[in-house]
Amino acid sequence: MSVESTGEGVAAPGLRERKKERTRRTIRTEAFRLFREQGYGETTIEQIAAAADVSPSTFFRYFPTKEQLVIADDLDPVLIEEIRRQPRGLSPILAFRQAMDTAFATLTPEELAFEQERQALLYHVPELRAAIGIELERGIDMIAELFAEYLGRPADDFEVRVAAGAVAGAGLAISLRAPVNADNLGRAMDFLDAGLPLNPSVG
Repeated sequence: MSVESTGEGVAAPGLRERKKERTRRTIRTEAFRLFREQGYGETTIEQIAAAADVSPSTFFRYFPTKEQLVIADDLDPVLIEEIRRQPRGLSPILAFRQAMDTAFATLTPEELAFEQERQALLYHVPELRAAIGIELERGIDMIAELFAEYLGRPADDFEVRVAAGAVAGAGLAISLRAPVNADNLGRAMDFLDAGLPLNPSVG
């Protein structure tokens, strides 16, 4: 989502930006199709480039590695914008939950299916296991920056980073066992915001 904020809303992307976005999306769509058909490990960058009708050098202008093609999260810019729009005074986790709900609501069914396939690849393809740690660290840093901005505290504040780690960790825990969607992520954020009220099993 390569749009630029003007500070007074989100500007419409120009022709060049739209063309670049189409090329980027085509590369990812064709890559995911090949991953489904022949497996992640068996798919080469040359095959992806050929399927997307671009050269390998063009592929590398959009994604430095095949791994990065899967890691790239198109929801992040929307989520960042929505958190900045949240009213002050909420708990940061509630602000994150509301922003996340809005971000998911912007997705078409096709975009939601693509995001869920991306998450499934990232967390269930053995060759991408190493990328999970990178993605988790990136997520904690991004959320800490957002919480810090929302609260007016430093991003390296101990409590800000712990809260960011809890949110990112909850997302990872869900990704490994359940579909990543607004309902499951919202339930996790509500649980965190309530202070993790984990009680013994009854019966």
